[in-house]
Amino acid sequence: MLQVTYGGWQNASMIEYFGNYSDLCFEAFGDRVKHWITFSDPRAMVEKGYETGHHAPGLRLHGTGLYKAAHHVIKAHAQAWHSYNKKWRRKQQGLVGISLNCDWGEPMDFSDPKDIEAAERYLQFCLGWFANPIYAGDYPQVMKDHIGEKSAEQGLRVSRLPEFSLQEKSYVKGTSDFLGLGHFTTRYIAERKYLSQQGPSYHNDQDLIQLVDPNWPELGSQGLYSVPWGFRRLLNFAQTQYGDPPIYVTENGASQKLHCTQLCDEWRIRYLKGYINEMLKAIKDGANIKGYTSWSLLDQFEWEKGYADRYGFYYVEFNVRNKPRYPKASVQYYKEIIKANGFPNPREVETWHLKALETCSTNNQMLATVTYLEGCKCFPRIFLSQPPQGKL
Repeated sequence: MLQVTYGGWQNASMIEYFGNYSDLCFEAFGDRVKHWITFSDPRAMVEKGYETGHHAPGLRLHGTGLYKAAHHVIKAHAQAWHSYNKKWRRKQQGLVGISLNCDWGEPMDFSDPKDIEAAERYLQFCLGWFANPIYAGDYPQVMKDHIGEKSAEQGLRVSRLPEFSLQEKSYVKGTSDFLGLGHFTTRYIAERKYLSQQGPSYHNDQDLIQLVDPNWPELGSQGLYSVPWGFRRLLNFAQTQYGDPPIYVTENGASQKLHCTQLCDEWRIRYLKGYINEMLKAIKDGANIKGYTSWSLLDQFEWEKGYADRYGFYYVEFNVRNKPRYPKASVQYYKEIIKANGFPNPREVETWHLKALETCSTNNQMLATVTYLEGCKCFPRIFLSQPPQGKL
């Protein structure tokens, strides 16, 4: 209704509507909810909703629509925070933040200043786009410069990136009690050494190219690779960039490799071990990390991928009416991590790994009695291979 009548997040009236919705939620649930996230991964929402059209509302307003939508989203977040701070905080004693997803961008060539600048630009267009206004009061300077220059080259009198007024900058700045951070993978970043022949777009505005190392372990979802060291670097970047905020890791996980039933998800065990270890290193570095949430508890609906990408600890049989659930090997492994609050020693962790994989046989037999395994030619097996390599 709001999309049809007002144009959704292209219309500034959404700020007030979102504020009213937030107040309703605070009033109804604030006695129980103590951590509020206003928006989860708004970059994906505005990019895929108003740039590529892959998500609702399916618009392709290249190089303009996503910036306008993001501008309104940031102000809507600020309004929700101020409302909670003024009306509800004293009574409910909760916290309000935002959750932003970003891959780490590593310079392809550290000896090339252009690649270093491109990697910084990548992070600012990804994380800084929303975080910088909330923590510093305005968009990153590199975004303003690049989008402004390209807008002028395209014959526009004003930048395609909206501006905050002085009053809006003051209103938006400081509107976060914590930073939610989602992260899945890493990219090498290099300066784009050629002029793009395409028109305005979010990606052309960045003037960079993204690369991957062919030796990185590939995960199930397209473009995702297991690169644990990038997680530590992103956490430290956020910590120093935004003034030591409390950080809650809101999303981090691995999808299955093949489109068939896989309860012996050894790749997810390796992913969890690598990424959680890097988070623990970031904590030792000084990052103020308050919590970690693995993505996700259950196989579920994943954006435009539907039910194809399975990130869950529990396999869900969607083709059966009552949607039975079956624990994957990673369930047992993750339970041990939670119990120990980390990794005690290599020998014990190796035992966790092997015991987790041994549970697959029983679970697979149980699953096989009620389903055809999604019609796949690959069937669940126990992969008792070498334990994960690398130091704890």
